[in-house]
Amino acid sequence: MSGSDPERSFSWYDVLGVLPGASAAKIQRTYDDKMSLLRPELISGAPSNVLKAAGRAQEILEAARRVLGDPGSRARYDEAAGFRRSGQGLVRPEGFPSDPGWGPADLSFAGGLPGEEVLVSIMALMDWLGPHPRPRGRVPVPDVRGLFYAVCLEVAGRLGLQLRAVRLTEHPVPVDGLVVDQSPMPPSTVRRGTPLTVQVWHPPGRR
Repeated sequence: MSGSDPERSFSWYDVLGVLPGASAAKIQRTYDDKMSLLRPELISGAPSNVLKAAGRAQEILEAARRVLGDPGSRARYDEAAGFRRSGQGLVRPEGFPSDPGWGPADLSFAGGLPGEEVLVSIMALMDWLGPHPRPRGRVPVPDVRGLFYAVCLEVAGRLGLQLRAVRLTEHPVPVDGLVVDQSPMPPSTVRRGTPLTVQVWHPPGRR
């Protein structure tokens, strides 16, 4: 398995929007910034699909912080995910736990990475864990609900999908939006270049 395949390179760093070499302070700051967009006062009164996506986003971000915020856990994850080899620094990823052919049992080889269940659920819906072959030129539809728009844009770009956003908030606060729904839905597969339409919610601004 090779890290050159764009379908095989989604990580906890991507969830937070930081590079693998980011400092602990940078990781914590980015986590805090994203969590601040999910504060109760910002999502209070939002539709049920927004509240559901916000809850999922909080789980995903918290799992990412648990993995990357602890030096020991982060080192184990970096080595297991191919960012780092034992006794060496950061290296180019060669295979991620989200690669096709990996299953939940395979993820336990690193000693039970904290938060791995959340990442597995995301990847499973994207059909990245399935060992069965796909038709030539087709890619799995990712489940991007609960991800922030910037992360969704990165995932869609790696898969060769055309991301189309439908903004749900009429007068939004100028911050990264939260993806609350999508079409098409996982676990279908589509041709590269297919539009992926997402509904994006922002906290409403004061008028």
